[in-house]
Amino acid sequence: MKTQFITTPNGEELAILPRADYEALVAAAADAEEDAADTAIYDACKAALANDPNSVLPAEVSAFMLRGERLATAIRKWRGLTQQDVAAKLGMAQGSLSDIENGRHRTAVNTVRALAKIYDVPEDWLMGTIGPLEPQ
Repeated sequence: MKTQFITTPNGEELAILPRADYEALVAAAADAEEDAADTAIYDACKAALANDPNSVLPAEVSAFMLRGERLATAIRKWRGLTQQDVAAKLGMAQGSLSDIENGRHRTAVNTVRALAKIYDVPEDWLMGTIGPLEPQ
């Protein structure tokens, strides 16, 4: 980096550097800002997890989702249940549960609550993730 320093008539020192060096410094500063923002997000999430351990999905659920499963399906599979098992507990046809899991069916809030109970997970994990909800 070839830098030249000059002094203004007011006595202020200025650095003159090639444009490529200037752009590299600007990019490094932007990267540092992004890293600081990422760190702040991480710290906030870590603090939230300390206050509510149920806010974290189990690794197995996340693994199902990384393979393309929707959240409700991933939770069901994580619990080792088939659609027929769950549909029978809900008193509905297996195809209806499939429609719910895939967001093709309006779902009553009570049904989502029942699913959360069957899966033994917080309702928040499922609310808003299973198709459009019907008002009660």
